Amino acid sequence: MDDDELEESLGQSANFNSLVLEADLEAAKGRRLRWLSQICEYWPLRRLASITDSDVDAVMASYTANPDSTTTPLESASLIARSQEKRGRIILAGSGPGHPDLLTRATHKAILSADVILADKLVPAGVLDLIPRRTPVHIARKFPGNAEKAQEELLTLGLEGLQAGKTVLRLKQGDPYIYGRGGEEFDFFRAKGYGERITVLPGITSALSAPLFSQIPATQRAVSDQVLICTGTGRKGAPTAPPTYVPTQTVVFLMALHRITGLVEDLTTYGPETAAATADDGVVGGVRKTRELWPLGTPCAVIERASCPDQRVIRTTLEFVAVAIETEGSRPPGLLVLGNACEALCKPDARSKWQVEDGFKGLEDFAGEAGLDEVLAAWGSGGDQPAKDP
Repeated sequence: MDDDELEESLGQSANFNSLVLEADLEAAKGRRLRWLSQICEYWPLRRLASITDSDVDAVMASYTANPDSTTTPLESASLIARSQEKRGRIILAGSGPGHPDLLTRATHKAILSADVILADKLVPAGVLDLIPRRTPVHIARKFPGNAEKAQEELLTLGLEGLQAGKTVLRLKQGDPYIYGRGGEEFDFFRAKGYGERITVLPGITSALSAPLFSQIPATQRAVSDQVLICTGTGRKGAPTAPPTYVPTQTVVFLMALHRITGLVEDLTTYGPETAAATADDGVVGGVRKTRELWPLGTPCAVIERASCPDQRVIRTTLEFVAVAIETEGSRPPGLLVLGNACEALCKPDARSKWQVEDGFKGLEDFAGEAGLDEVLAAWGSGGDQPAKDP
């Protein structure tokens, strides 16, 4: 059998057993290393982080089949794109109480890598400033009377992003599951068939951090042994059932300051639930006593824009809180804290009906330390770090 017949029968060149020199091996190794280094240099960090073992096998197979080709890293990236089913992802993440340094690292990375961001109206500017300038951002158009339509609009935008194979970040204030509709949104996207493509990232809720930044310990021995988080406004703006008074309990009301007068009345008087007086136990003066009323002298605090530079705390009692807010004006978002814990560490001046404290300086001691941006920039320096707003 001559060389031509041998080549045809084996499907290989007749010189496949020719001598391979050491220089040839070094040259091949150098080409492969340059190819891999170019991929690491030019591919975005998000793409590198999403590569699976099967993706690597597909690209390496293409290189092995033609190691002398001039395929660029970007062309190799298309091999992975074709090997993967284009599937979207939805991330439900909390942005914390306000200050950008209080974001979790997971949420900050999601902000930098998302294809589109759907943000709540009250997400602070400091957090929004972290979004890369090339990332599309939609802010919820929620105002009185339009909350439900605005929510539907965000869900529609999120679904469209998922269907287009994009990573959608649903950025919420505080924690997504503490009065943030996170559970409802999870259920919505799961019902659309994306249950396995949902990631939920926690956030520091203002219900616990705002009191902390105002020298109010949510629990303290001999003062408060339990914490209750409530909403002051129910579905479609309806009032919620007021909690009973417990002397050793700290109660935090979210979304309540716009109806503070009604809330105080609900807490300190019996409402419609006591209308039918009978001879049952608990009837006092012809009115059924269904719960313990809150004393008007109960210490309370209004905390607005917690952890932001313009944070404000109004320390008072239930008797004067409505007048204090009306006099001082509103600085949303804000919350109300009730209970003896409000005076555990900070005793107000007994001669004043209320006291106002302006400003937040809780994180100034860390100004000289490496911030979240610097840490993440160093961590991702091997990839394409997204640009930020100037």
